[in-house]
Amino acid sequence: MKTDYTPENELLFLALGGSGEIGMNVNLYGCDGKWLMVDCGMTFSGGEYPGVDLVFAEIDFIEDRRDDLLGIVLTHAHEDHIGALPYFAEELGVPLYATPFTADLIERKLQEAGIAGDIELNIIPDDHGNFDLGPFSITYIPLAHSIAEGNALLVDTPYGRIFHTGDWKLDEEPVIGEPATEEELQDIGDEGVLALVCDSTNVFNPNPSGSEGAVYRGLLDEVRKHSGKRVLVTTFASNVARLQTLGAVAEETGRKLVVAGRSLDRMIDAAQNNGYLEDLPDIVDFDTAMSLPRGEVMIIATGGQGEPRAALSRIAEENHPLELTRGDVVLFSSRQIPGNEISIGKVQNRLAERGIVMITDRQSMIHVSGHPGRPELEALYSWLRPDILVPVHGERRHMEEQARLGLASGIEHNVVQSNGDIVRLAPGRPGRIGQIETGRLVLDGDMIVPANGEAITMRRRMAADGVLLVALFNHGPQIEGIGLPLDEDYDAFIDEAKADVTKALAKLKGAARRDRDQISETARLAARRCAQRWTGKKPQTRVMLPEG
Repeated sequence: MKTDYTPENELLFLALGGSGEIGMNVNLYGCDGKWLMVDCGMTFSGGEYPGVDLVFAEIDFIEDRRDDLLGIVLTHAHEDHIGALPYFAEELGVPLYATPFTADLIERKLQEAGIAGDIELNIIPDDHGNFDLGPFSITYIPLAHSIAEGNALLVDTPYGRIFHTGDWKLDEEPVIGEPATEEELQDIGDEGVLALVCDSTNVFNPNPSGSEGAVYRGLLDEVRKHSGKRVLVTTFASNVARLQTLGAVAEETGRKLVVAGRSLDRMIDAAQNNGYLEDLPDIVDFDTAMSLPRGEVMIIATGGQGEPRAALSRIAEENHPLELTRGDVVLFSSRQIPGNEISIGKVQNRLAERGIVMITDRQSMIHVSGHPGRPELEALYSWLRPDILVPVHGERRHMEEQARLGLASGIEHNVVQSNGDIVRLAPGRPGRIGQIETGRLVLDGDMIVPANGEAITMRRRMAADGVLLVALFNHGPQIEGIGLPLDEDYDAFIDEAKADVTKALAKLKGAARRDRDQISETARLAARRCAQRWTGKKPQTRVMLPEG
């Protein structure tokens, strides 16, 4: 199989991120020697990489071909689709394309990175806006999602049309925006769709994802139950429709709105700049909110995923100007992202200790997913009738299941691929024809480094086994252990480790007694063996040997 590929007289698909995982979406289409990138996202490390928050797809493949990259087209403004732009857009040096709300949030990111003036950002109308890039003709198709201006891309090429869904759902009461109708999607199908590249995230859900209108009614009923109590609702800051819903619920229940979280402030500002949330009730400040009767306040706060510095965590720890007391209510109007269970549990346990009532979407209709369940996938298949289904944006189990669903729905060709797989869509029978090396990068401090590099690997080892420092002086070794489970035995261990190192060095003969590398390695092994004997661990051991 080829590992280095230029698309000539063919149409290719290549995921650098977002296939076999949820998040970090980076997709490439290749056509007649040119490349198009769709989305440039990131993910959060979740503690997998010590000291690191942000994780990116490795994009060396397209960086090496930047002269043939025509542009980056963004489907919507979630971080797993636009979050890597401040770190790679300048280096790639190609124009960006986005609808107004998405472009607003991208522009803010580029300004924070100090590169806004160096990047060409093109704003495309969010209602079927169309533009051409080389062999690609791209049309935005609005679809419902849990953020304003969620869009699919209809990509015309000389070999056929691709419908790239982005993140989507079907919603008869979307609250924000006007998604394409069933008739519009059927018309696209009637004109022919070569390949459907489709979100797999929610494929195991046997039910439709649900409508934002139903969430409005559920939240309204729930807030009404708690008259006389202070109510806090935590939701994803990016869910503009949910913010609209909460504003309406606050007005209907006679509550003043207060917002806690910088990401919420930023999202509301961007939404209102682009014609959304225009009828959001006036937002009161913290002092005003705390002076009102408890039943006349609704707090919208970040932190529903247990983020330690977010507003909800600080409120739970009584370290925030906004306060909750026994009997007050927290509504979790968001889904629990896999991997965040422990951090969310910590916040909820702290709230429970204080007698605060918590309600999640398992108890009440206060949240719906932004991704399609099986009935929605089946509906889209029937409307578009693609020749090929390429599942993306999911773990392997999600993508395999969507392929099975597509086959059962009559889609003849299903291509389940992984990051790095080169897939030929046309001409001929679609399938995997090659593979490139892919990986992950992390933002470590101010540096972008390989996720499997020496720094991160060493940090993991130190976290697991501790560190042992050995300094060799003329008067004898000095040793310090960091992170070893010794406590009251520490001094006895240090004495024994010093003795072991001294004995080991005394056994060196001839030239070895003058060989600095041999001396250092002998001391390192002796100290580490002593640590293993005492603790059962093999700490990372470093020897310092002064000159002279």
